[in-house]
Amino acid sequence: MSNIDPTREQFEAFKDLPRDTPIMMLNLISLHDKAHYADGRKATGAEAYAAYGQESGSIFADVGGSILWRGKPECVLIGPATEHWDVAFIAHYPNAKAFLAMVTNPDYQAIVFHRQAAVKDSRLIRMGETEAGVSF
Repeated sequence: MSNIDPTREQFEAFKDLPRDTPIMMLNLISLHDKAHYADGRKATGAEAYAAYGQESGSIFADVGGSILWRGKPECVLIGPATEHWDVAFIAHYPNAKAFLAMVTNPDYQAIVFHRQAAVKDSRLIRMGETEAGVSF
C-alpha cells in the first residue's frame, strides 16, 4: 500500500491537534523511477518531485515554512528492510495553521499533482517541539 496523501481520518486527527504551536514535519519520500502523470507527460520521479519543490517553494516560504534539516537516506538500521527512502527532510512551520494554509491554498492545490506523480510511498509525521539536550 502506498501512502501518498493523508486519509480523511489522518487529516482530521491532524486538525484536532493544537494549531497555534510550532510544528516540524518529518518527511520520508520514496520516488517512482518514472513519474505517474495522469496526462501522460514523461518525467522521472526525481524530476517530478523537483518540479513540485520548485513550484511550491514560494507558497511554503509565504506561510513561514523553512527546511531545518535535509539528508540522504543511506540504509534502514531499524525498521522494515523493504522500505527505501530517496528524500528525507524536516520542515518547520510556525504553527499548524500555516501548514493548513499552505495545503489549502488554491495555487498549491494546482501544483501538488507533481508530488502525487513523483511519490511511490511516503511518511509525513507531525512533531511538536520539546526541550533539546544530550540524552534521549
